[in-house]
Amino acid sequence: MDRRSLIKNAGIAGVLAAGVAPAVHAQAAIRWRLASSFPKSLDTIFGAADIFAKQVKAMSGGKFEISVHAAGELMPAFGVVDGVQQGSVECAHTAPYYFFGKDETFALGCAIPFGLNSRQMTAWMYEGNGMKLMREFYGKYNIVNFPGGNTGAQMGGWYRKEIKSLKDVKGMKMRIGGFGGKVFERIGGVPQNIPGGEIYAALEKGTIDAAEWVGPYDDQKLGFNKVAPHYYYPGWWEGGPQLDFFINNKAFEALSPENKAIVEAAAAQAHSDMQAKYDARNPAALKQLVGAKTQLHAFPKDVLNAAFKEAMALYSEISAKNENWRKVYADFSKFRAEQNLWFRFTEANFDRFMQEQKL
Repeated sequence: MDRRSLIKNAGIAGVLAAGVAPAVHAQAAIRWRLASSFPKSLDTIFGAADIFAKQVKAMSGGKFEISVHAAGELMPAFGVVDGVQQGSVECAHTAPYYFFGKDETFALGCAIPFGLNSRQMTAWMYEGNGMKLMREFYGKYNIVNFPGGNTGAQMGGWYRKEIKSLKDVKGMKMRIGGFGGKVFERIGGVPQNIPGGEIYAALEKGTIDAAEWVGPYDDQKLGFNKVAPHYYYPGWWEGGPQLDFFINNKAFEALSPENKAIVEAAAAQAHSDMQAKYDARNPAALKQLVGAKTQLHAFPKDVLNAAFKEAMALYSEISAKNENWRKVYADFSKFRAEQNLWFRFTEANFDRFMQEQKL
């Protein structure tokens, strides 16, 4: 054996003796668990996690598998941040604003009243400073985030009684998700934070007077029209709510560069897929709801004006006391102003013209 072969074989022997297998074997069997905050019956919003897991498996040739678990299977719907932070599960799929009780800044990663629409939210995340700023914040919870879907602008919820003015909101008990509840409370309502799978029972029993979820396709599945006839728009608290995949930082950093890229690509696929499904399915569902005697209403202008005023006041108050919020919101609000100006001349005018046409 010549000197070059001896050195080569000795090197391989040394690697094997050290117990280090080639990279392909080291990554041969990765098994993660994902905890969702949503029930399986909601194929659009829960389905994003399924899309994510299927894409990860396909792109890894079956070597990286993620089992997806609905709310309540591994942990409660609102327990997923603790689960990921503590490493009980490797990842979760959720709406970040559910966790504003831990820190209001969570809401900025999803939606705040009178915030960004879905396209603007994606732009802030990918091309603005959104991803950078939110990852700095989520790092405090051992979390790496990836955008995981957007519903688009939502409806304003289901009500037992008609809202004719702001005074009709006073004392109203409403299931309203995330940060919207803070503003709803400031205009006289009584917010309730209830997981999606439990809303119908609360509305049916009269525990609450009103409830919002997403929009026609999901709301029809949940049967809200059977117990509350008045359907309002727009959902001013959710102009473009973004869902996220939350991944335990240690689990993510243990992945190879290839598998990190797979996770990122799979999340991006799920992100675009969710809004496509909602945009495609909501129109038919709304027609069916109206055909079943659902009464559509626009929120009275005094309700919107009061909510906007209170939202802006609330954001100023939080900025004065929460450094995390102040840092992210300063960038968010600047981006919102620039986007609002641009959309005024383009998207808004185009949409308004098209909606006046007979097609």
